[in-house]
Amino acid sequence: MKHIFKILKKYSFNIILVLVLLVIQAACDLSLPEYTSKIVNVGIQQSGIEKVVPKALTEETYNKVSGLLKDSSILSNNYELISKETLSEENYKKYVKEYPLLEKENIYVLKDIDEDTKTQINDALLVPILFTLDIEKYASQSQLFNGNNIDFENIEPMLIQQISISAVKSEYLKIGIDVTKIQMNYITSVGIKMLLLSLTAMIVTIVSTFLTSRISAFFSRDLRKRVVNKVVTYSNKEFEEISTSSLITRSTNDIQQIQMFIIMLLRIVIYAPLMGIGAFTKVNGNSMSWVIGIAVLAVLSLVIILVGVALPKFQKLQERIDKLNLVTREILSGIPVIRAFSNEKYELKRFDNANKNLMKTNLFVNRVMTLMMPTMMFIMNGVCVLIVWVGSSKIDAGTIQIGTLMAFITYTMQIIMSFLMFSMVSIMMPRALVSFRRIGEVLNKDSSIIDKENTLEFKKELKGVVEFKNVYFRYTDAKEDMLKNISFKSLPGTTTAIIGSTGSGKSTLVNLIPRFFDVTKGEILVDGINIKDASLKALRKKIGYVHQKGLLFSGTIKSNIEFGTEKGLNENDLEKVAKISQAFEFIEEKEKKFDSEISQGGTNVSGGQRQRLAIARALAIKPDIYIFDDSFSALDYKTDLKLRKELSKETKNSTIFIVASRISTIMNADQIIVLEKGEIAGIGTHKQLLKDCEVYKQIALSQLSKEELENE
Repeated sequence: MKHIFKILKKYSFNIILVLVLLVIQAACDLSLPEYTSKIVNVGIQQSGIEKVVPKALTEETYNKVSGLLKDSSILSNNYELISKETLSEENYKKYVKEYPLLEKENIYVLKDIDEDTKTQINDALLVPILFTLDIEKYASQSQLFNGNNIDFENIEPMLIQQISISAVKSEYLKIGIDVTKIQMNYITSVGIKMLLLSLTAMIVTIVSTFLTSRISAFFSRDLRKRVVNKVVTYSNKEFEEISTSSLITRSTNDIQQIQMFIIMLLRIVIYAPLMGIGAFTKVNGNSMSWVIGIAVLAVLSLVIILVGVALPKFQKLQERIDKLNLVTREILSGIPVIRAFSNEKYELKRFDNANKNLMKTNLFVNRVMTLMMPTMMFIMNGVCVLIVWVGSSKIDAGTIQIGTLMAFITYTMQIIMSFLMFSMVSIMMPRALVSFRRIGEVLNKDSSIIDKENTLEFKKELKGVVEFKNVYFRYTDAKEDMLKNISFKSLPGTTTAIIGSTGSGKSTLVNLIPRFFDVTKGEILVDGINIKDASLKALRKKIGYVHQKGLLFSGTIKSNIEFGTEKGLNENDLEKVAKISQAFEFIEEKEKKFDSEISQGGTNVSGGQRQRLAIARALAIKPDIYIFDDSFSALDYKTDLKLRKELSKETKNSTIFIVASRISTIMNADQIIVLEKGEIAGIGTHKQLLKDCEVYKQIALSQLSKEELENE
């Protein structure tokens, strides 16, 4: 996990910005139900009148209410009496337009006061103004009236407010105030606020989603880069422990799973608690809060069951993706062999088995996730029905308002949706955790072949001196040594050839020089120092390595030849190495010459052409040491002869190692090492070995006649 946090730390500013945006989004989303409640409770039921603070009162009502107040100054200080006599003609016309009753009698008008004073008036007039109502009319319509008396003990404060506002509305109708206009203005005002909140939430959601996607995309890029950077440091031992197909899966599918989890982490794991806690705060204390407890308990039970069932399958899912990639890779790379042996049915059956196993696991996981959504919807709809059932009786009893019930339903759904989001994360988390672990295995696995803290530099007076001293080597988990007690020395300007039967350790021996493997015992010296004491980069810079498969990369002929160079090659040098490697002739025949395309693995050129281009690539870096690991096997005798002749001129000051199976390729070598079951069976020139080494003589006679050997 430390690697994950190191990468995320780079994007800490963007992450903080996303957090801020999510808080704003949650605040907007949590405010909307309140405004919906206001539109229903105030805008529709109360005709847009928010408080029991009449903007105007008839003289009769003023006196009646004033007589019921303990402190009548609450009215006298905030209302003024207006009449035709006290107003100028201009003000009179303005007031009459707003208060038509002024033409017939005097009225009291609210002064310009602040919100705190309005609240004081509301609290003072809440009960007294009820007595201005037509009690008989309301008694027949509500259970809140006991005979002609108002039953204050059983009335919710909010409902008292609503009934008192009915008295204010009646007063407005007496005065001639346009109540419909007040209602429309209120609904329009609240509606505009809701639209602005919705617009803000939309913009914030778009920006936060953009930033989250950007963070996750850059995160996956950096993580993939770290994985590949780590993998290229691996020795062959690490590649044996983690297969190539598994590394491909981890670099693609596993990182994709982590990327999706990062998106969910930033968008849901942070946003869901904000919504859940915020919505719970809004409904806390409500008489129906117990409904939310039932809903949360049902959702948590569902999540626990689903995670318990799905978690073991996610581990298998990634393993079966590995297996499918392995089989697919083997089939695609081995198509020529499969066709040659007419074994298509067997391989298709093998692929089908891997494919079906993956399909079955995927089906199980998808069914679990598919089951989650309808179950959650059932819980949500069931909770809605329960709220309406309980709430309707409370509305009928007059202890709750319709808008309040609507807001409660919305907040409850927000709480359930928060848990639904968490359940989605809980389903994704096990798979992401598996991917985290698999990526961690790659990043935490150190190569068995690394530089020491303090490396030594090669001696400048020596260039290409290679010496094996009592070298032993054993592959990981092998029971026996592959190479045993190998000792020899190769000098600049000489060619050391290695020959032996299949499995005798020829390629293994030369692979020890660039430290593709480390010796089990003994030491290898290059230019006077143990290769373990030198830096890998400096060591491999001295070596021009030609793999026995002649590996090429997708690109052009030119890019493949220049692969090991730092600044590339000019046209003359490019042609020179191509001519030495005998590749120039077939390159010239191509339409684009050196710019001709090379497909992945060099599949659009022949085996011999691949080997010649690989040899040209080694020549381009002008190393001190050349290693040709069976690099002439695909060449005909004529081309082989010309190539070795040109090579001898170009590499006369370099140390050359040639691994070969053909005697004709190594007959002129200065030193031939004969391997037999990992041990040196003989060492010397061609003529010396024919006399003194029976193993070499048998190999030679198996390829050339006695007369040909004598003529050579």
